[in-house]
Amino acid sequence: MNRQRNRGRVTLASLAAMCAVAVLPGQAHAADGPGAYTFDPAATEVQGAETNAEASELKPGAVYKSSIGVGEKLYYRLELDDKTDAYVSAVVVPGTAGQVAYGDGVTVSIRDLDDSQCSSEDAIFESAEFPRPIAAYAHRTVEKDSTTCSAAGTYNVLIERESKATSAAGPWDLELRVETEPALKGGDAPPTEAPENWPSASPTPPSGKQKRTGGSSYYDATSLESGEWVDTVAPGQTRFYRVPVDWDQQIFATAALSNNNKSTEFLGNALAVALDNPAHGHVDDATLSYAGKPTSVALDPLPPVKYENRYDSASAVSAMRFAGWYYLSVTLSPKVAEQYGDTPIGLTLKINVVNEAGTTPYQGDTGIFGVTDSDRDMAKNGQSALEAGKSDTMKMVAAAGIGAGTVLVLGLGVWTLLARRRAVPAAVQPVADGQPPFGGPPRAW
Repeated sequence: MNRQRNRGRVTLASLAAMCAVAVLPGQAHAADGPGAYTFDPAATEVQGAETNAEASELKPGAVYKSSIGVGEKLYYRLELDDKTDAYVSAVVVPGTAGQVAYGDGVTVSIRDLDDSQCSSEDAIFESAEFPRPIAAYAHRTVEKDSTTCSAAGTYNVLIERESKATSAAGPWDLELRVETEPALKGGDAPPTEAPENWPSASPTPPSGKQKRTGGSSYYDATSLESGEWVDTVAPGQTRFYRVPVDWDQQIFATAALSNNNKSTEFLGNALAVALDNPAHGHVDDATLSYAGKPTSVALDPLPPVKYENRYDSASAVSAMRFAGWYYLSVTLSPKVAEQYGDTPIGLTLKINVVNEAGTTPYQGDTGIFGVTDSDRDMAKNGQSALEAGKSDTMKMVAAAGIGAGTVLVLGLGVWTLLARRRAVPAAVQPVADGQPPFGGPPRAW
């Protein structure tokens, strides 16, 4: 009987946490300013080392915040077994002020203790020479009949920064993640050759435009499904979105800018569009020039998501190796403000995910490398992961037998009790006739 009763009880600490979720304003798009990036609040500060012997360990499933200066080569450390494929991603976040040049960026690589390279990828600024978040990953994959990077033990993660002399010399922030891929079903590997052909024409997405406001980072990216989505983007601002793409499904994406009548000045590479996979590995990108008239750009046709895509030499094909949330970022050049003003410009995204979902090749929990019914619901409702988490918390409150209104009333009671405890008895002032205590009656919710 006692166990059953305890299930319906809420401790003071739990109540405080619930009240905090219920009362605090939303933090989904908490970045300050149009170019600010919202880092994952779960990120742990970590400093890269100049020598691998002093490197800090990065653990699977964790998020880290670091930084890198011009010309630096920084080491981090991984501890891996001899079975699991691992991915380390780096989101590069340069300061919004300052210049970047073609070829600026970082190289991310994983290496064994003999400095044999397991894999590497560049995150670089190309023809769109303005600061914005860009991402890349490196992976350690255990391949059959291969001795390279297959042993259990310590591995080095090396991040190297390249910046031109004309570029801003300040440090760049890094958001680092480590993800491990689930084991395959039955231990049988799928085919080792990627498909050579796939549909290149996108069917028409569902009709009817809908409003969705993009997030400011991967952490608070707004969920989208197939459809036509309307937003705005300001000069220097990056909008983030995410789309669930399951096994055997194919994603098509187009970004369009609306007209602006303040000028007709031509600006090359005014809009940068990028697509990244669930492990934050770069898939594809495109740029769009602007002259004040409606214009659009589409990402190249990408193959359906398949495990065997990893064996293709083309990086855009290889990156379509697992199901999950695919991240779309759109950045408007800060130079647009010089000719067209600071007012945000209309942005339309056409997203189309085609084909029936296939079965996962993994066994057990797929983690980020899969699409669930909950993910599809989030895409339908336009929720970010943060917003979905808050919604789940409120459901937990309801499941505990406490309505949201009761939580808020009790929360006010806790606040009143704490306020009274903090007050100094000798300093208590008499309450004027007709004046309620503590500045007024409780707010009506």
